[in-house]
Amino acid sequence: MLTYFSMHRWFFFCAVVLVVGVYSTAAFVGRAAQDQAKPTPAGESSSLQGKASFAKDILPFLTKHCFHCHGNGKKSGGITLDKFKDDESIPKNRALWEHVIHMVRTGEMPAKGRPRPTSAEIDKALAAIDTLMNSIDCTKERNAGRVTLRRLNKSEYNNTIRDLIGVDFKPAADFPPDDTGYGFDNIGDVLSVSPLLLEKYLAAAEAIVNEAIVFADPPKPARERLGGLRATFRAGEVPEKGGPPFLHSLGDISAQTEVQEGDYVISADVSALLVGDEPVKAVIRVNRTDIKEFEIKSATTIEAKTRLKAGGTRVSVGFLNPFTDETIEDTKKQKRLLYVRNISIDGPYDAPPPTVPESHKRLMRHEAGLMPRDAAKEIVGRFATRAFRRPVPPEEVERLQSLFDKAHKQGDRFEQSIRLAFCRVLVSPHFLFRVELDPPNAVSGKAYPVSEHALASRLSYFLWSTMPDAELFALASKGELRKNIEAQVLRMLKDPKSAAFVENFAGQWLTLRNLEKTSPDPKIFPNFSDELRDLMYKETELFFEAILRENRSILDFIDADFSFLNEKLAKHYGINNVFGSSFRKVKLPPNRGGILTHGSILTLTSYPDRTSPVLRGKWVLEQILNTPPPPPPPDVPAIEDAKRLTGSLRKVMEMHRDNALCASCHQRMDPIGFAFENYDAVGAWRDKDGKFDIDPSGVLPDGKSFKGPAELKTILKKKKDLLSRCLTEKVLTYAMGRGVEFYDKCAVDKILESLQKNDYRFVTLLVEVAKSEPFQLRTAK
Repeated sequence: MLTYFSMHRWFFFCAVVLVVGVYSTAAFVGRAAQDQAKPTPAGESSSLQGKASFAKDILPFLTKHCFHCHGNGKKSGGITLDKFKDDESIPKNRALWEHVIHMVRTGEMPAKGRPRPTSAEIDKALAAIDTLMNSIDCTKERNAGRVTLRRLNKSEYNNTIRDLIGVDFKPAADFPPDDTGYGFDNIGDVLSVSPLLLEKYLAAAEAIVNEAIVFADPPKPARERLGGLRATFRAGEVPEKGGPPFLHSLGDISAQTEVQEGDYVISADVSALLVGDEPVKAVIRVNRTDIKEFEIKSATTIEAKTRLKAGGTRVSVGFLNPFTDETIEDTKKQKRLLYVRNISIDGPYDAPPPTVPESHKRLMRHEAGLMPRDAAKEIVGRFATRAFRRPVPPEEVERLQSLFDKAHKQGDRFEQSIRLAFCRVLVSPHFLFRVELDPPNAVSGKAYPVSEHALASRLSYFLWSTMPDAELFALASKGELRKNIEAQVLRMLKDPKSAAFVENFAGQWLTLRNLEKTSPDPKIFPNFSDELRDLMYKETELFFEAILRENRSILDFIDADFSFLNEKLAKHYGINNVFGSSFRKVKLPPNRGGILTHGSILTLTSYPDRTSPVLRGKWVLEQILNTPPPPPPPDVPAIEDAKRLTGSLRKVMEMHRDNALCASCHQRMDPIGFAFENYDAVGAWRDKDGKFDIDPSGVLPDGKSFKGPAELKTILKKKKDLLSRCLTEKVLTYAMGRGVEFYDKCAVDKILESLQKNDYRFVTLLVEVAKSEPFQLRTAK
């Protein structure tokens, strides 16, 4: 097949050029999307600005709590705030004011030692800044954003091939790794296409169609002379060596072969040494069943017809009437003998129709009685419609069928010509990319609803990481998907294919994929193994899936009274009465609960030889609260493990925070991380770190204190606004394939409002994301 395809490489080269051309367009569209992200002029947001005032709501707060360090000529940290005078100055400096919101919201500012504002003061000032900074009127038309033309990532490619073709051998396994953006590998701006990947697409297309479509011809009859003839005797005698095989007592001369089902003619060239008053009697046997008997008086050919089933078959010639005449003096002539010079098998005849895989039956289905080209047109058109995830007009089908026409005209078989057309579909940018083009009547800068078929693709790749199924296609074709979007989300979450959402979203949001890269020191942690790592991963996946399937509150991610364990993982956690290798739902003791105490998270946020309060605190800030610390300044000295000889890790970290460059970030990360110091670097409970008692208490920048992980989790659960906004933006980013921009604020706020009304249920979040404007609309270029 590869040789055949090499004769048609120039056709595939045209497809490759098309892919590169479309991808270049994608890069241009991506830049256009960035242009769309420019702040909306302040004058366009009069209704919201009327609800907030710089002079009334923000300036008093700055004067009282900020100008001491950032005004009146002072530029602490290079930031001065007294240059801002009016409402319009806020949206023009979005990055700075986002930083101000972040510092005040997390309690880092005002600086330590300065009077702290009340919660009411903070809420009033931040709400006003947020209102003015985003300058969006949620009652008017606004930018819905546009996603860069997106290539299918490796997971999406494998799943789409599985559902499109019906083969599940993961052809993308050897593709180059996908880049990530905003924490996910389905972001349009980073899904590049390299020459190596194009070669992989070509090779994968050939391998896929070769497996899916077979040559459905009945086997041609052929005559086979069987080798390896072997004599066996019922009395256990050893056959003589040399010369043609022969039998002198009850036994067989046989050979083994593989046959397909059908009628066969079995023949053998035989001869006899006659002794006594009757001829030699022989029989042709198949698998020890007698087929036909013969009398042999001289050299002759015997044959028998029979029907055989497919598989290994033993064909033999048996000797039925051995005889010895002891009156003959020459002992070599005393015995009656049967010589078998060869055995042949001829067939199969009248073979049943060949068995073809289900993929072949489904893909090659067409109306009976059509001419080959018309049958091919029906087959290719149906395949392209599903592969491109939209209706394909007749002229496009004609272009796709051109390879079939060329190959068929050269005398290639029908199936082989179809294979070639299918390969063209599988290397088309309309298959490899999720294409969304602006309609001809789109107005530049205006948002419009994406087509129903584009919406079906957005929904299926969001929840299933694969192409739409028949129901989504049918609803889209009737123009009824948009009005049934909530019912479809609920249906799709019940489908086994939604496991892809658990694997791909949870694996990246919680950074579980990094777990396989961890290598705890075997000398320090001898009980850690690859098996235990896999069990940790599975626990977190099952826990995430339970939150989803049971439509539980997203606050359960912070703390819950259950998890999923088997005996080995339960023993690692110090939990009794869990037996067997199967996972089951287990009620947890007080020192466990929520993903923050899962072995997976605790291990991937540790070093190989010790825990890391910094990594653990940073992980919570980034993945749970969406308040990541800035990158560390250059030339910051590392923590020397040697210092631990004179004090605990906590003491060493406190010394590290004495460095002014480190203090601002570490006062946010370290208290959170130290709350989990009772869990070692592989998630097992401990009371001491070496010879030092563990102190899991801490104080957050906002002044809230805790004595251990349980109290910290209680504090974190009260920060439901941060958690829900974080998870909403993570899910929206994953669903859209782009980062959340300022103009998405109205959509995010609307989702958060629904979440709050529905007790923060996870399914509510997914439904509202699917119903949101960024998901359903697109701004024209």
